[in-house]
This record gives sequence, C-alpha cells and structure tokens, in this order.
Amino acid sequence: MFSYSRTLVRAVLVAAFAFGPTAESLAAASRIKDLASIEGVRENQLVGYGIVVGLAGTGDSLNNAPFTKQSLQAMLERMGVNTRGASMRTANVAAVMVTANLPPFATQGTRIDVSISALGDAKSLQGGTLLVTPLIGADGEAYAIAQGALAVGGFTAKGDAASVTRGVPTSARIANGALVEREVEFKLGAQSTVRLALRNPDFTTARRIAMAINDLIGVPSAEPIDPSTVRLTLPPKFNGNIVDLITDIEQLAVEPDLPAKVVIDEATGIIVMGQDVRVSTVAVAQGNLTVTVSEIPEVSQPNPFGQGQTVVVPRTQVTVDTQDKKKLGIIQQTVSLRELVDGLNALGVGPRDMITILQAIKASGALQAEIEVM
Repeated sequence: MFSYSRTLVRAVLVAAFAFGPTAESLAAASRIKDLASIEGVRENQLVGYGIVVGLAGTGDSLNNAPFTKQSLQAMLERMGVNTRGASMRTANVAAVMVTANLPPFATQGTRIDVSISALGDAKSLQGGTLLVTPLIGADGEAYAIAQGALAVGGFTAKGDAASVTRGVPTSARIANGALVEREVEFKLGAQSTVRLALRNPDFTTARRIAMAINDLIGVPSAEPIDPSTVRLTLPPKFNGNIVDLITDIEQLAVEPDLPAKVVIDEATGIIVMGQDVRVSTVAVAQGNLTVTVSEIPEVSQPNPFGQGQTVVVPRTQVTVDTQDKKKLGIIQQTVSLRELVDGLNALGVGPRDMITILQAIKASGALQAEIEVM
C-alpha cells in the first residue's frame, strides 16, 4: 500500500518543476491560487450610517440636510441632551455612509479598514472624527463597529475670487477603523469536498487544473464540472484535513488558456487584443475627407485725421484634405497580434479609427475573435 507523506509530495513538486515543463511554458504558467479561489472563502460587504463631528465649518447645512439634523438630535438625546424644537445652526457635523469589506475567517477583535463618504452637502471631511457606527451585513446583523479620526486625501482652498480643489475632500478612510464583533461561521477544515471557482472561466483551463491536481495526488480527486468550477474531493490519505490538500495544490503551476478576444472602450479609445487573435486575408483602406475652416479677422483703420471708421474685415481660409496618399493595404491570413498591430499602424491608423476598422473586419468575417465593447 502507498503511504502518504508531506515530504513525498514536496519531492514530487520539485521533480515536476525540474523535469516537467520547460522554462518557456513556466513563464506563461500561473499558480492555481492565482487562477481560482475556494468557494465560500470570500469577503462580505458591510455598510453603515454614521455621523462625523469636529469639522471646521465645512459640514452639512442642517436646513438642506434634514437627515443630519435628525441624526444629531437623536444622538444628543441618547446622551441625555434634549434639543427638540431648538434652533440648530452648527456646520461642524456631517452625515456619512461607512463601507468596509469583512475578510474571510475574520475573528472577533480583528480590525479592518473602512471608507467614509459624505451624504449631504458637506464641503470637506478634513479634521473630522467618526462616531460609533455599526456596520451591517446583507442579513441585517451588525458585524463590526467603526470609529476614529478620518484621513482625507483631498483638500479645498477657497478665496474671494478663486478656489482650488484637489482630490475628493468629501471621501476619507480610517485604517484599522472598525472592530469585528461577529464572525461569519464557515468551517473549512470540516469539509470533505470543496469547489475551486476559476476567476476566468474556461473549459481548457479547468481541465488542466484538474489534471495537474490528479497528477500530484496520484488518485482522481479533482473533476472539472463546468468552465468555472473544479470539484475537489478529499482523498483518504490526508486524514480528513482538507486544508493540507489545498496547501499542497495551490502552488501548482498551470498554463491558462484564454479565448481570442478584442476589448474596445469607445469612450476612451482603448483597444486590448489577446495573443490568439487571428485575421484572415483582408484588404483595408482608411481615409477621411477633412475640411478645415479658419477665421482670421483683420482690423482696418482709417488714415490719421481721416473721416473713416475702424472696422473688422473677415478673412476665411478653407483647406480640404482628401488623404489621397493613403492606399489600400492587405493584411495577410493568420497574422499574429504583433503583425496585425504593425499593419494597422503602417496605414497611419489612430486608435479611434482602428476601433471602426476592427469592427468592420469582424463584420466581414475575417476577424477570428470575439469583440467586446465596454
């Protein structure tokens, strides 16, 4: 019978790297821990409503932000101060929304970072302090309590005739500003089966991950279920501890497979093309009729002591560019990504014109890739 040992697994890992893939393939490979995540091991989003005090006159105007006034009155009443019916004109208080991410396996007493954003018409949160704010999860339960002095990256300087604003002075952060009060129950060590969720779903990548795990363990423990999921069953040799199994497999190097895709952002003119994008033989011509009209008015003045008047004489210059020098270019079949980019650049194509050309090539059926418009 084969007996399992951690030393033997590490020896197999060393041998796999020494005699398995070449240096070129390892350069393109990634660890399983970078390609997939463990299902259930994730962050949880928290949100809360709070009050920031201590602002130097840059807080909410209570007349325009009634929720700030109500929150301030409710807070003072809890402190034993009755302000109902009183006129409040302070501008040193602001209502804010507090957000945070609760890390997986966060225990009671752990501190997490929080982000604060102004809710009303506050001008700046500089110098403010967040009062005790419960952070609530999607189930309505409070999982953390936030409080502390705000760190604001932006600022505003204002004078009578000019003002300068840098960054966003109405957003802030508190490093380690929340204290975890409730844990999210998830006993990973008691699981006998876990699922690996691929960050970029792909059939080939899922199969390669399963094969790499099975080759390491020596028994069929991993099975690809769909393009985004690989089911991992705990072998008997791990003595019921699935954490040991995850620790051993997460360092395995697997070369991911990606679909041929062209991502286009028309708003900014950004084009991103994968390395497997291929183009069939196609002819491309790019040229536009450009008409430029320039107005250069001139001032006509009369002679000294003359009877004339000073007038503005219009001068218009019209230039027409038909771009006759740009010719029809041929892009050969199955060119690489570098050759495709070089060919389009040789035609003098800018990023925005290149977007239109790529969409036209795709419409003709010559682009062997998927186009995704953001």
